[in-house]
Amino acid sequence: MPDSVARSGVTGVIHDIGYQRYEGPRLGRGYASRSLFVHSVRGAYGLGRSAWAKVLPIGLLSLACIAALVLVVVNTQLPVQVIDYVGIGSTFTYAATVFVAVVAPELVSVDLRSNLLSLYLSRPLRRTDYALTKLASLTAAAFVMLAAPMVILFLGMAFSTDDGIAGVLSEVGGLLEGFVVAAIHAAVLAALALPFAALTGRRVFASGMIIGVFLLTAPVSGALLAFSSGDGAYLAGLINPVNLLNGVDRWLFDGGTFDIGSYGPVYGLVSLAVFAVGTACTVWRYRKVRS
Repeated sequence: MPDSVARSGVTGVIHDIGYQRYEGPRLGRGYASRSLFVHSVRGAYGLGRSAWAKVLPIGLLSLACIAALVLVVVNTQLPVQVIDYVGIGSTFTYAATVFVAVVAPELVSVDLRSNLLSLYLSRPLRRTDYALTKLASLTAAAFVMLAAPMVILFLGMAFSTDDGIAGVLSEVGGLLEGFVVAAIHAAVLAALALPFAALTGRRVFASGMIIGVFLLTAPVSGALLAFSSGDGAYLAGLINPVNLLNGVDRWLFDGGTFDIGSYGPVYGLVSLAVFAVGTACTVWRYRKVRS
């Protein structure tokens, strides 16, 4: 207490207004990251939000599942399987690009526009934790988008097989290959979309930038595939993310929608580079965000 206050005879009083010191467990960064991950995955599908927020993500997932049901009927009625699990991953990647273009801004743009990052970072999350958790949640949401139709196809084919346990085990092997494809596609698309979404707090602008990447590169890649020959045609898919992932499918599982010759490892390395650069850009972006 200052001497002038003491000499004047004024004394200070501390009032007990009921606040108590927290003495419970400190759950730490791991718990905060897991909570943010679960919250973000739920938010990606509009769970716990308004009905309007559910329209696009749930609608895309529903359409993919309905298409898978149709494929089950077609596959069971024909002597040769029309499409397998890897084929579903290759074909439904176009829907997955729309999904990440819509969902990625929902995961990060609102926090940027509302300046909520400072609340997340108050404790114990760090900037890198936030960035990587958001990337992981977008990857998980995209994986569900691609894997759900595969599960429906598996259930339909497993229950209709005429080869007993051997037929079911064969379907299990195909489903696991499909899950690998879904994981690769989801990781690359998420790493490509999230850095663009983190550039602005405007969801419309963020979605436009992400869609623009696919729209601008698709015709160039398609034209090179159609009019080139030899190495030029084999490498044309590297320009467009969807064709890039289809090339990986061709390399790993003889899937995909076009021939890549002997350049499978090139498609694999480029996909890995896209994922690494996208992840690094996301982390770098959140190190620069003011909070």
